[in-house]
Amino acid sequence: MNYTIVGKIINSHGIRGEVKVYPFTNDIIRFDFLKLAYIGESKILVNIESVKYHKGIVILKFKEYNDINDILKYKDSYIFVDDENRIILPKNHYFIYDLIGCNVVDTKGNSIGILKDVLQEYSNDVYVIKDKNESNEYLIPAVKKFIKDINIKEKLIIIDPIEGLIE
Repeated sequence: MNYTIVGKIINSHGIRGEVKVYPFTNDIIRFDFLKLAYIGESKILVNIESVKYHKGIVILKFKEYNDINDILKYKDSYIFVDDENRIILPKNHYFIYDLIGCNVVDTKGNSIGILKDVLQEYSNDVYVIKDKNESNEYLIPAVKKFIKDINIKEKLIIIDPIEGLIE
């Protein structure tokens, strides 16, 4: 079975076993439809009892855990769904975890670096790219003007930066 990461447990919430989850989606309401999930690399199956939202963070309660002490061990763990239950994205939309680790080159084939993070901003996402020495970091707005092609299968992103964007 294949899995998709939908978020990361960043902390506990209260004393009844709820967790705060940083969502890896720009549509956090999708958690309302989630019934089953898997925690961590060992993919521990959990049933989602309730979902709440607070300032862009998802608060989940799993039926299997009712105490803060039971859930603390999962801090910094990823939340997965099986691929059969993941949402289907529209054309030219990508899961963040698919973008992380992609090689980034310009339209002439010059290596820019590796995509390390995606900052989700109000107007548009911003790709955080680090060169191979990780000495330089570039912030590229994820808009058609700069992003010319994304090939998830080849882990390749082609950009067309304006002068001064990559220095």
